[in-house]
Amino acid sequence: MRVVCDFDGTITRRDSLDYVLSRLAPPAWEAVEAAWLSGDITAAQCMRQQIAMIEASVDRLDSVLDEVELDPTFAPFVDLCDARRIPLLVVSDGVDYFIRRILGRERLNYLPLVANRLVLDDHGAWSLEQPWSQAPCTAASGVCKCATLSTGPDGPVIYIGDGRSDFCAAGQADLVFAKGALADHCRASGIAFQPFEAFDDVARALTPILARDADLTRERV
Repeated sequence: MRVVCDFDGTITRRDSLDYVLSRLAPPAWEAVEAAWLSGDITAAQCMRQQIAMIEASVDRLDSVLDEVELDPTFAPFVDLCDARRIPLLVVSDGVDYFIRRILGRERLNYLPLVANRLVLDDHGAWSLEQPWSQAPCTAASGVCKCATLSTGPDGPVIYIGDGRSDFCAAGQADLVFAKGALADHCRASGIAFQPFEAFDDVARALTPILARDADLTRERV
């Protein structure tokens, strides 16, 4: 068993990129967002354009990122996974630097992460590298989340998410926890899922599954 988990809106209470843009970019970032939502540009193109609009030093960016709240039940969920030796991978179509900074406040930045890569050049301009993109990706995202599900260790995959970039991955996971747009997509597509609001909901739902696995392990011994 392994857990693959989205970040923005799932581990956090708000989308970190949207929050940074609302604080540190000109209002034109919203027009770029609208172009993506209408299908005029891909999610990957949208993110590259928006990141280039950020006007801030590293210190200023850090101070804004420190205002992004985590789900307070996420850290105990990580502890549960660690105690049961369940691998937990954070997979995000967000920004690696943002995620590391936010998780670092709870000393959780040791978690393995797949995300877009933030770059600052010598002139203070921000840009985005997308080493995890894969063509063709049905999500047209900077990070092909569905590819990460097929490249990890063997065993059932639990996927946790909330948004559009999670659609393709949800269709491949063995057990899906969904809220927001992902829950709507699962209902419309006939994908079985467990609704959740916070990670304590996920932990409660996994308790009987983990108990069964423990019983099977004892029986084999």
